[in-house]
Amino acid sequence: MKKFIGKLILKIFGWKLNVPQKFRIEKGVMVGAPHTSNWDALFSLAGMWASGFRPKFFIKKEWIDKPVIGPILKWLGGIPVDRKKRNNLVEYSVQLLKNTDKLMLLVPAEGTRSRVEKWKKGFYYIALQAGVPVVLAYLDYRKKEAGVGNVIKLTGNFHDDMLKIENFYKNIHAKYPEKYNPRIFLRDETY
Repeated sequence: MKKFIGKLILKIFGWKLNVPQKFRIEKGVMVGAPHTSNWDALFSLAGMWASGFRPKFFIKKEWIDKPVIGPILKWLGGIPVDRKKRNNLVEYSVQLLKNTDKLMLLVPAEGTRSRVEKWKKGFYYIALQAGVPVVLAYLDYRKKEAGVGNVIKLTGNFHDDMLKIENFYKNIHAKYPEKYNPRIFLRDETY
């Protein structure tokens, strides 16, 4: 059902899908970028569903508890998180990935639709500690293309790994380019 819905949404809006078979894996941390518009959620889910991915993502528990929207968000892939409690989301994510055979965890590395100086690093540490690859998903508004462009097995060398990821995303075109920063980390930071 979701595969059909995804293909239909892409067709209606004139988007194409580019997910090579070698990148269709069942377990990992999926990064989707750029994220500058509310439309990104629709096209991202449509692209992932059309290609057979069933991504899960974290959402505030308050949204999941709402009578009408809650069940829809769960069906879309929402995993409730209680933001009022002190949670270690990285540790929780690692345990989720380690305790299942199939889980594609979608993590918003930019963390917002606004321009950021650098991306959040949680996706990196989740994948590294869980021993799963990072799936580089994208939306290119210039090409009207949703896809997966690479799957990276992290080495533990943060600088080198992040440069590979940054090099992939530097030529992807956001809906609102002024809100997107393809420099995903600061070179002088220590990790």
